[in-house]
Amino acid sequence: MLGTFANTFKIPELRRRILFTAWMVFISRLISMIPTPGVNIRALQEVMERIRETSSGATGGLMGMFDVFTGGAMHQCSVGFLSIWPYISASIILQLMTAVVPALERMVREGESGRQRMNQTTRYLAIAICMFQAFFLAQGLQNPARLGFGGVTLVAEPGFGFIMMTVIAMTAASMFVMWLGDQITARGIGNGVSLIIMINICSRLPHAILMAWERYIGIGDIKATSNIFELILLLCLGFAVTMGTVMLTQGIRRVPIHSTRRVVGSRSFGGQNTYMPLRVNYTGVMPIIFAGPLITLPAAALGRIDGTAYPWLAWLRDFGQALSNPATALHLTVYSVLILFFCFFWVATQFNAMQISDSLKRDGSFVPGIRPGRATAEYLDSVMTRVTLIGGIGLLIIAILPQVLNGWMNLDWSMASFFGGTSLLIVVGVALDTLRQMESHLLMRNYDGFLKHGRLQGRR
Repeated sequence: MLGTFANTFKIPELRRRILFTAWMVFISRLISMIPTPGVNIRALQEVMERIRETSSGATGGLMGMFDVFTGGAMHQCSVGFLSIWPYISASIILQLMTAVVPALERMVREGESGRQRMNQTTRYLAIAICMFQAFFLAQGLQNPARLGFGGVTLVAEPGFGFIMMTVIAMTAASMFVMWLGDQITARGIGNGVSLIIMINICSRLPHAILMAWERYIGIGDIKATSNIFELILLLCLGFAVTMGTVMLTQGIRRVPIHSTRRVVGSRSFGGQNTYMPLRVNYTGVMPIIFAGPLITLPAAALGRIDGTAYPWLAWLRDFGQALSNPATALHLTVYSVLILFFCFFWVATQFNAMQISDSLKRDGSFVPGIRPGRATAEYLDSVMTRVTLIGGIGLLIIAILPQVLNGWMNLDWSMASFFGGTSLLIVVGVALDTLRQMESHLLMRNYDGFLKHGRLQGRR
C-alpha cells in the first residue's frame, strides 16, 4: 500500500494534480479561519463553550454537528462559516424539483447544454441562499438576546453597516470556496466539493483525539474519567462500523441485461450479456441530512416553551425535551422512522423505472425473462424497493450510532460523529472516489493498484 502511494508521485501529471488539490484545500481551510469583521470572537467562543457544556440533546447535538461540518468555522464565526453548504442546499432543492417541474426535467435531458444551464441555475440559487442565511446570521449576532443569550455583546457596532458587511463577506467567501471546488474537479484529483466537505470534517479529528486522550488517559492535572477498556471497545466498534460503511457504499445489486444482436452492413452490434448496477445505498447521506433538522429544530423550539407562564403548554415542552434527548426511545424511534421514510422518498423521486425501461427498449435491450415496457419497469421498481429496504436498514444503524454514543455514553459530539452518521459516510465515500481516480491513473501507466485483487469502486 505504501509503495502504491509512492508510485503516485512518480507520475508527473498525477503529482501535479495532487499538489494542486492540496494547495486548493489549504486555501479553503485558510478561509474558514478568517474571523468575520466586527464580531467579538472571545465573547462568541465563551457563548459556544457555554452551549456545549449546558446544552444537551437537540441544541448541543445540532451545534456540535454544525461545528464538525464547518471545520471549526462556526466556533469563531469566520467568513467561511457557510462554506460550500449553500451550494449543496441549492443542488438538493433543484434535484428534488426536477422530478416535479417539467421545465427542469427537459433542461436535464438536453445534454451538455442543459447540464450547463442547470449548473448555472444552481449557482444563482446558491447565491440567494447564502445571502439569506448570512442576513439572519448577522441579525442573530447583533441581537444575541433573541437567541437566549442576554447580557452578551457579540458585535461592537451593530447596525445596517455590519449586516451588509457580513452578508457580502460571507457570500463572497462561500462563492470563492465553490470556485475552489470547481478548480479541484477540473485540474485536481477527486470531486472538489465533496473533498472540501471531507477536509472540513477531518479537520476536527485532532480535537476529537485530544478529547479522547483527556477522557481515557488524562492530561496534566486532569484525570481520566472513563475506563481504558471503554476506549478499546470504541476502537473495535469504529473499525467494524467503518468496514460496514465501506460495504454499504460499494454494495450493488446486479440486474442482468441482454442486448439483441443487430446487423448493420457487414458489422454486428449487441448480443452481449451485461448487468445494471443498482446501488444498495442509492440515497447516500440525503436521508440523514433531511431527518436531522426535522427532528432537532422542532425539538429545540418546543424545549424553549415556558411551562410556568403557559402551564397548558407544559406537555409540549416535556415532549420537546424528550424528543431532543438522544438517549430516549422517542428520539430514536422518530429519527429512525424519518430516515427510512426519506430513503424511500428519495428513491421514489430520483429513480425513474419507467424511463430506464423505455431506454432499454429503445436500445434493443431487455431483462431476461421479463417483457419489455411496463413489466420491466415494475420489475426494476420491485427490485429497487427491496434493495432500498436493505440499504435503509444499514444506513439507519450507521446514523443512530453517534446518537446512541452521545446520549447513553455522554460522548462528546466531536468524538461520536466519527463513529457513524453523515460524517463517516462522507469521509468513506469521498475517500473511495478519490482513491479510485488515483488508481485509474496508476493502472493507465502500468502501475499496481491499491488492491491486489479487484479494483476500487466509487459511489457512482
